[in-house]
Amino acid sequence: MERTERFYRIQQLLQNRRPVTRRQFLDELEVSPATFKRDLEYLRDRFQAPIIYDADQEAYRFDDQVADRALWQLPGLWFSADELVALLTMDRLLADLGPGVLSEAIGPFRKRIRSLLAAGELSADEVTNRIRVLAMGARAIEPANFRTISTALLSRRRLKLRHARRQDGDVLEREISPQRLVHYRDNWYVDAYCHKRQGLRTFAVDAIEQATVLDKDAKDVSDESLDRHFASGYGIFAGSETQEAVLLFNATRARWVSRETWHPQQDGKLQLDGTYLLRLPFAREPELVMDILKYGADVEVLAPESLRTAVAGQHEQAARLYRK
Repeated sequence: MERTERFYRIQQLLQNRRPVTRRQFLDELEVSPATFKRDLEYLRDRFQAPIIYDADQEAYRFDDQVADRALWQLPGLWFSADELVALLTMDRLLADLGPGVLSEAIGPFRKRIRSLLAAGELSADEVTNRIRVLAMGARAIEPANFRTISTALLSRRRLKLRHARRQDGDVLEREISPQRLVHYRDNWYVDAYCHKRQGLRTFAVDAIEQATVLDKDAKDVSDESLDRHFASGYGIFAGSETQEAVLLFNATRARWVSRETWHPQQDGKLQLDGTYLLRLPFAREPELVMDILKYGADVEVLAPESLRTAVAGQHEQAARLYRK
């Protein structure tokens, strides 16, 4: 067992089985008493591990006098997957940030992030070289429009938008009361109350050609109403009126899909024949259809009929392209 692996095992033993005797450590780590002593000293001196020897119990434990003892973790490579993604994403976003009002402020902030990423003998550069967070599918947005939308959102003013409709390319004008900015699948969206449609709508920021702040107070929609409307259906195109999609994945694809989260309220069950039956709510079809098409012949839409027809239609159109 290498030293880094031993460090992780020491931490795990102290968290899961406290206190831990010296003999238990030696048996688990398969090291000599001298090596175990060096490991403890290194953890205490280099990583400030709050490990003490309890003479009454003749065992080691975390020091109860340390307020954040339960939160202590080995740094860098011992972060959880979510923590690593968060740190690496922040580091990448700050590195990509061009000159601006934050230029002086982000230097110390990024230095702190990179010091957190450093683990033992590994530098932050080595960690970021070995562990990558790749953002795919991000669409370019106009910085001026983003600033305008953010200003209206936080100052609670209405916006006048010129918005391109992707289905046919038409440019529409809308007056909206912005409620939230949402970063979803590497792209920005604004959830808003549309005064023309008199209801909640979502607009892709990259499709907004022009945004103007109006001298009108924005209509406020409660957090409960926003959550109920946008969280009830599938993805960014959620809505209050939902249907249930029923998808059947073959046994091969089930090995992957059964571990995926498509929706917080999904219901997925592995079948006796190895297939995977997934049920989830959705309000509008476009995004769900795109996700289903990624799996090609490995998935069948069982319900509703409208969704089944939409997916089948896309498959038929694609097949005609290859029959020419």
